[in-house]
Amino acid sequence: MKYLHLIWAALFRSKTRTLLTLLSVIAAFLLFGMLDSVRVAFNSGGQVAGANRMVTMSRLSITQMLPYSLTDQVRATPGVKDAAFAAWFGGIYQDPKNFFANFSVSPNYLDMYPEFKLPAAQKKAWLADRTGAIVGESLAKQHGWKIGDTIPLQATIFPTKGSNDWQFTLRGIYTIDDPKQKGQERAMFFHWKYFDEANDYVKGRIGWFIVEPTNGDAADKVAKAIDRLSENSDHETKTQSEAAFNQAFAKQFADIGLIVSAIMGAVFFTLLLLTGNTMAQAVRERIPELAVLKTIGFSNRSVLWLVLGESVLLVVLGGMIGLGIAALLVPIVTAASGGMLPLPGIQPQTWLLGLLLTVAIGVIVGLLPAIRGMRLNIVDALAGR
Repeated sequence: MKYLHLIWAALFRSKTRTLLTLLSVIAAFLLFGMLDSVRVAFNSGGQVAGANRMVTMSRLSITQMLPYSLTDQVRATPGVKDAAFAAWFGGIYQDPKNFFANFSVSPNYLDMYPEFKLPAAQKKAWLADRTGAIVGESLAKQHGWKIGDTIPLQATIFPTKGSNDWQFTLRGIYTIDDPKQKGQERAMFFHWKYFDEANDYVKGRIGWFIVEPTNGDAADKVAKAIDRLSENSDHETKTQSEAAFNQAFAKQFADIGLIVSAIMGAVFFTLLLLTGNTMAQAVRERIPELAVLKTIGFSNRSVLWLVLGESVLLVVLGGMIGLGIAALLVPIVTAASGGMLPLPGIQPQTWLLGLLLTVAIGVIVGLLPAIRGMRLNIVDALAGR
């Protein structure tokens, strides 16, 4: 630490070059912090209020539907308190850019999600209306919907009477109190029975079951019992926690972890080239100064550590500033998305990984210039050879 003032002075010898390099490092680690927060959000399966809820889906794929006939068997399984079911619909409202999740569900679906607050009168009206639908408050506000409105959806998978036009009547608007789960207010639910009767091709099929075990501690035992119901059949099931199911559902669209890793790999490779060039140029310009340091008594090892320290300080400073800015931006992005993108914030493991990366990058880009400085011959360096 006694040479910190020398490292700092050398680092800002060329202020413009150092500032531009610092900004590049800040941008790289800002991107790293934001993308890693997205990765954590997807891989965690999202915020789940009912920790004991389980989901039973096809063992082959989430896109494979299950027979409705399993419903009574699942509900009768020892250890099951209640079970509901749902199926992905995939309808589009006006324009594909207006995408939101929409499902056909069983009448008791909301009973499995006590965090969804729906006024009793609206729930009664929804249950009484064959074509009735309910939506989250965030979604209703986005499109200006109110109770009694007709919501037209264009089917992308399930036509009805030879047409893709489906019509639903808005009978209820639910809310969620937990701000971390506001993203779940961007969904629409309607009756599975109407879907089953009205669609042209798929009959007596559901997407998955939501299961509430009587005792959360016995969830694994209950899951195995449910999966045995369809063992060795053409519709074998896999029962898992709701968080694991949400993660699998997200991976239908993309492997977020792989995408983040690929992007950050490209960013850090570019950063290595940029900072490596900066350090090589900085040392090349200061060869006479390093020779003077050796002349007045600095050892080869001291010169090595001075150059390495300069490199590491540059990258660590930029990296921590970048992650700090990301930590400030994540809540803003979450709030601006209306809960659609509930990012968890910069996690402690992200800070630790970021610190390790900055140190590693600093050492890598500074090692060759530092070795060159350490091996300088004083006479040749002072003579400009």
